[in-house]
Amino acid sequence: MKKILFVFSIFLLLIGCNKEEVIHPVLHDNPEIPLNIPTGFPTLNSAIKKNMPTKYGVLLGEQLFNEKKLSGNNTISCASCHNQAMAFADHNPKAVGINNRIGLRNTPAIQNMAFMQFYNWDGNILKLENQPLVPIITHEEMNSSILEIIRKLEHDQEYADLFFKAFGNAEITADRIYRSIAQYMYSLISFNSKYDRIKRSEHESFTTSEARGYAIFKVKCATCHSGELFTDQSFRNIGFPVNPSPEEAGRARVTGKVEDYMRFRVPSLRNAAYTAPYGSFGQFPTLKSVLDYMNKGVIVAENLDPLFKNNDNRIELSEQDKIDIISFINTLSDKQFVTEKNDQTEQISADSN
Repeated sequence: MKKILFVFSIFLLLIGCNKEEVIHPVLHDNPEIPLNIPTGFPTLNSAIKKNMPTKYGVLLGEQLFNEKKLSGNNTISCASCHNQAMAFADHNPKAVGINNRIGLRNTPAIQNMAFMQFYNWDGNILKLENQPLVPIITHEEMNSSILEIIRKLEHDQEYADLFFKAFGNAEITADRIYRSIAQYMYSLISFNSKYDRIKRSEHESFTTSEARGYAIFKVKCATCHSGELFTDQSFRNIGFPVNPSPEEAGRARVTGKVEDYMRFRVPSLRNAAYTAPYGSFGQFPTLKSVLDYMNKGVIVAENLDPLFKNNDNRIELSEQDKIDIISFINTLSDKQFVTEKNDQTEQISADSN
């Protein structure tokens, strides 16, 4: 009976798949993984409803995320730039890809992606499932093609087994690659910093400097870095040094609007202590240098954010203010997130052995 149900479920899966599959767990063998959604976090990206993380989908996604065969010459993976120890970012001003080619922008951190409504510095991606193809085909990143990747993976029995467990049969398709990588990234939720533990009343408290920094932060910084993700997910021109590349235009690359020139997505400040350098192309080596620049005065622009334009193009901060704000930002560091294996995949791997 179980065998008949299993075959029937696969049949339904196959006849129901269009260009973009809506994958449901295969009976009880590949159950959905409940996401740990912290109190106060924003609404999930709507795309996740059609691609809920599953037991083997996440495991497959993690393996693909670390797979160097995704690059043209088998030398780099997603994890080469998105290093867990750096909150899935890196320490290069601009991303470094295949053959040490330098990209246009700084590598963004990968955390709490399930709650983001826009991806990348200019927000050109709205669904996480559409993101993996971008680095795969980009000359400065992986310089490959999805067809070439499928050809490589088809000769690997381990992948055949994982695709079968994740999707009901061993067929390797572009859509399944994208969906599984997205499922893995959806599972990367950071919510165990000192700040979080204090919010949960877990017998911790801010130091004097951290408390002072939090108070200043709420007045000087929270207009943009608001909510539990410490970003309002808006696009702003805050007068940072301009990328000299003629390819750069910020959000205007997506919208084509003059008013969006050099506007960038406000980054989350969670785990910011791990993600230096800062800025869309790594303009600032430290958090202190960011605050020094804002205090001194930013570049004037027609579409400069009102927070600066209405305050003589600067955010006034004393040296003690800067020290205290950085002390507070450091409380957003989630050591467990950057040092321990993903809880979901660790348990799945143990169950599979």
